[in-house]
Amino acid sequence: MRRLLIVGCGDVVRRALPCLRGHWRLYALVRERDPALAAQGVTQLRGDLDQPATLRRLAGLADAVLHSAPPPGSGEGDPRTARLIAALRCGGSLPRRLVYIGTSGVYGDCRGERVAETRPPHPDSARGRRRLAAERALRRFGRDSGCTVSLLRSPGIYAADRLPTERLHKRLPLLRPEEDVHTNHIHAEDLARACLAALRSGRPGRAYNISDDSELLMGEWYDRLSDAFGQARLPRLSWDEAQQRLPAMQLSFMAESRRLENRRMKQELHLRLTYPTIEAGLLIGSLRSMATPGSVDTFPR
Repeated sequence: MRRLLIVGCGDVVRRALPCLRGHWRLYALVRERDPALAAQGVTQLRGDLDQPATLRRLAGLADAVLHSAPPPGSGEGDPRTARLIAALRCGGSLPRRLVYIGTSGVYGDCRGERVAETRPPHPDSARGRRRLAAERALRRFGRDSGCTVSLLRSPGIYAADRLPTERLHKRLPLLRPEEDVHTNHIHAEDLARACLAALRSGRPGRAYNISDDSELLMGEWYDRLSDAFGQARLPRLSWDEAQQRLPAMQLSFMAESRRLENRRMKQELHLRLTYPTIEAGLLIGSLRSMATPGSVDTFPR
């Protein structure tokens, strides 16, 4: 049976495990052993992308790699991805496929224009530049080694148990409609299925926008969440007022506007979305009981 190495065992990858099991022998790089992964039949390898000496067991291990580990929280590059590539190169055999879950933030602010994968990346934030550095390193690895590297550019990820309810509870304001930005979304289950599709049929060095068919302004997204939870809609303010009142991280998301095209995802990965729109994915009837202050706050990108 083919061997799949998982690097980064977050929510999306865990959603993909039931479909991976039975088709792959699963290995995961972990800092600490996790009983939930063991219950899914995943062989866990203790290691840390920040400690190169712990990565030696990865050499020659896998036929394919599913990589979703984020870069460090500072700096301009992604040394973690560089260390992973170095560890993979040490083996007698190299993986034939590698799928990377990145971010649509590599495009930067596109002023609301439609964005296909052929648009040159131009990240505005250090966060986006770190992700672009990872993409470029992985593409070089693919060209040098013959490994088929597929890059999944994901926008804001959501699910019924993964919603930005913290902003609703804090009553943080949004931009006025005339100054608002376009956001993009993907349900966590559909992103997990995109990983499976890319492992099957991703093309070498290819980037894919993994986004649903919704076209929403950020304010429209939060209005729908407020309505679903039976809460008052959030207040609106101008961009100049937002710069004075909101934290830098939130401002960074509110400063980028784009509308992702997803034709390549549909035509090349043959992915049919289970949740093609926000309406399909929100499951509004079951949301109100889940509106707790501790819910995940994932900003659309």
